[in-house]
Amino acid sequence: MEITDSENETIFPLGNRGPENWFSGEVHVQTLVSPEQIEGLYTVGQVTFSAGGRTYWHTHPIGQVLLVIEGKGWYQERGKPAQVLQKGTVVAIPKEVEHWHGASADHKMVHIAVSNIADGNSVTWKTPVTGDEYAEVNKQ
Repeated sequence: MEITDSENETIFPLGNRGPENWFSGEVHVQTLVSPEQIEGLYTVGQVTFSAGGRTYWHTHPIGQVLLVIEGKGWYQERGKPAQVLQKGTVVAIPKEVEHWHGASADHKMVHIAVSNIADGNSVTWKTPVTGDEYAEVNKQ
């Protein structure tokens, strides 16, 4: 994989369009380490969110770590204020905490996600982040 310092290119390839039942807006996912490569313990992927792109609300059975490598975005746990994500931000998400993450309304955001696996599962998808929920966060 090619490494670049260009402002408009990510470190790894863009990947495939993320499923519409997991993401809102334009989101691409590039698997970097599959569970099969590491005894089914975790998966590592680059997720590229175009401006306005975001995950649905979801949880992880053992937790997740996000390493933001580009852009600006948001991380929010259910019932709590959103946190700004920017290049260099690291988020350690506890197990079974319902949350979402994605780009701000006017910037793309790219992060590396390290997701632990329990019983063959790394995530439980919930409902979409509503337009009102997203708009409220972007007022900050």
